[in-house]
Amino acid sequence: MAHDEILQRVRRFRSQYFPRFRHRLKQLVEEGQHPTVLFIGCADSRVVPYLLTGSGPGDLFVVRNVGAFVPPFDASLGYHGTSAAIEFAVLSLEVRDIVVCGHSHCGGIRALYEGVPAEAVHMAEWLALGREAMLPAESSPDVLRQTEQRSVMLQLERLMSYPMVSRRVAEGSIALHGWHYVIEDGEVHVLDFELGAFVAASQADAADTNTDVAWDVSRLQ
Repeated sequence: MAHDEILQRVRRFRSQYFPRFRHRLKQLVEEGQHPTVLFIGCADSRVVPYLLTGSGPGDLFVVRNVGAFVPPFDASLGYHGTSAAIEFAVLSLEVRDIVVCGHSHCGGIRALYEGVPAEAVHMAEWLALGREAMLPAESSPDVLRQTEQRSVMLQLERLMSYPMVSRRVAEGSIALHGWHYVIEDGEVHVLDFELGAFVAASQADAADTNTDVAWDVSRLQ
């Protein structure tokens, strides 16, 4: 997309879309944001959280990175962007739900098996957050799909290393949800913690999260 085209789209937003949301955005400015959901998703351009969830301004607090990975809790000083977003969503915004959303054909998951360019030193380090989800097999469509789902479960385990998250889960004030979005089907599969398996949202119980279950990525076959 050329820069001129981006500018045209920005102008179109101002003239065509902004008027539809003017009142809502004014309200959000005056009253502040109060999203109830933290959405942790992949930066993949084919994953559009607001479109996927039918949400609008103020509904979701969105964090996106390569692979929808969650770093383990680290109390040291440093530039912990995803971790800072989790803390802000939980401590300041007091969200009630946290969704980790992986997806089909994820380039980050594929890179676990196929590697990255030598110059991508930060990417190589970042991918370490997904290696525990890998299977002892060569890359194939089925292996990649399983790894994508196993990675979602792994990131949910990591969320529980955040004291503010684990405490609220235990109290029942926050629920965690694992999703795997199959782009070509338009279907989200939700993680059933008791089964240790992903179930199509069109067939799943709304209460897809059971926080009493001990999470272990090895349970996901």
